[in-house]
Amino acid sequence: MRFVDSSVFVHALLKPSRRLKTHEAEIKEGAKNILSRIEEGEEAVTTVVHVSEVANILESRMHLEDAWRMLSALVSMRGISLAGVTGDAYRAAIQASNVLGLGVNDGLAYATMMGGGVREIYSFDKHFDQLPEIRRITL
Repeated sequence: MRFVDSSVFVHALLKPSRRLKTHEAEIKEGAKNILSRIEEGEEAVTTVVHVSEVANILESRMHLEDAWRMLSALVSMRGISLAGVTGDAYRAAIQASNVLGLGVNDGLAYATMMGGGVREIYSFDKHFDQLPEIRRITL
């Protein structure tokens, strides 16, 4: 099982407003491939906080109905598990973020992974490369 960072969903789902540079197009294609595998049943996990992060971005850049449709498809993918987040878990994420020098939601991803025995993350955020015990995957 791998954790799915919000960056994967955002890159896969957002329609670009301009022609993408080669490396940007490769990231978008990689993100779409990751989601296709999860839809086909590859087991993955994300948190409701990360889905909310995606929702905020989608809702700010498209019609609400389109965002709802995409979010509904996202949370219904065959291989995706949605981890709930308690207040205690979020407080722990804030502490982890402080120690590791991360944003809070990235700290939440790390804490969720460590707590669930997950050691690989689908993400396009390079700062995950610096975390102990984590392997970032982009393909």
